[in-house]
Amino acid sequence: MGPTSEVGPGLMLPCSRPTAPPQPGRARHRVCRRRFGRRGREATDRGLTLKEESDMRFGLFTSMGAQTWSGVLDLWRHIEATGWDIACVTDHFMPNTREREGAMLEAWSTLSALAALVPRIRVGTIVLGNTYRHPAVVAKMATQVDIISGGRLLLGIGAGWQENEHDAYGIPFLTMRERLERLDEACHVIRSLWTQRRSDFKGRHYQLADAPLDPKPVQTPHPELMIGGGGERVTLRIVARHADHWNVWGGPRVLAQKGAILDEHCAAVGRDPKTITRSANMALLITDRKDEVDRLAETIATRLGRHAADPKDTCLAGTPDEIRGQLRQLQAAGADVLFIPSLFRPLDALRRDLDRFMAEIVPAFR
Repeated sequence: MGPTSEVGPGLMLPCSRPTAPPQPGRARHRVCRRRFGRRGREATDRGLTLKEESDMRFGLFTSMGAQTWSGVLDLWRHIEATGWDIACVTDHFMPNTREREGAMLEAWSTLSALAALVPRIRVGTIVLGNTYRHPAVVAKMATQVDIISGGRLLLGIGAGWQENEHDAYGIPFLTMRERLERLDEACHVIRSLWTQRRSDFKGRHYQLADAPLDPKPVQTPHPELMIGGGGERVTLRIVARHADHWNVWGGPRVLAQKGAILDEHCAAVGRDPKTITRSANMALLITDRKDEVDRLAETIATRLGRHAADPKDTCLAGTPDEIRGQLRQLQAAGADVLFIPSLFRPLDALRRDLDRFMAEIVPAFR
């Protein structure tokens, strides 16, 4: 299987159990939060050594298209109540269709409200388009959501890929090379603002001059930064440099192939690859009918196009026993977190499968 596009549609992230939100008037405190990482690794957070657990974590990411606010809130409350670990929103302004028709909820304002109203699971973006906002603005907004949520934010970001919304809203759709250069610089900007009292940065695309960010995030040293994409030459190099978490569309084959290339990039920059959480996005379908699995793979290929390296590998589909086998293969390929998208299938049918998945399949992996 050959390499795929440098940038794909949005992805997500790890999860941890929440702590109580900071009390008004109190000094910022350290939140020593469980990071989802590779099996059995030791993770260091602000000088404390934490033993990572070997079980997987499971998340849902909700497309903001064809949704209502009340529907999203109801779904998130339901998945929290049924044992999921994380929920994320996507970041788009309009459908990726020629007609450009259909409702689309805005990511950040929706996530802020969900962070306040869904109090326990980890919340995040999967992923932001970096071209839509200056990274200093993203750092500030992300900090506020981390505060609102009591330290539960996962910030997922990518280079930006959906050309039609750039055209519609007058946002320059730059070359792939420039979008990736900007993503690399954006990660510098966001991390610096999160961790430094004042930040200076002189990049080709972004600049900071004695820039403050106050208050700081609740999580220390900073919220988890996830980069989505599978481009083997550039995107994975950016992941090796900056990411706490890497997310990609695909199953065991894609994760194993691209994970090996990420390991090479980590070696080149002198980083232990075990310090990067790895997650995969796979579409769920519990069925004993092969024709239904084939139709799901066709739908994925149509909807994601070149962004799905292997549509069949992106299907988490079959009987419960078959799906458990796929998850074991995914673990063996290095996955720490599985995200299931609310794309590709009617929500009522997917919701039934989400409940069955949590009740019949997930217990074997916890």
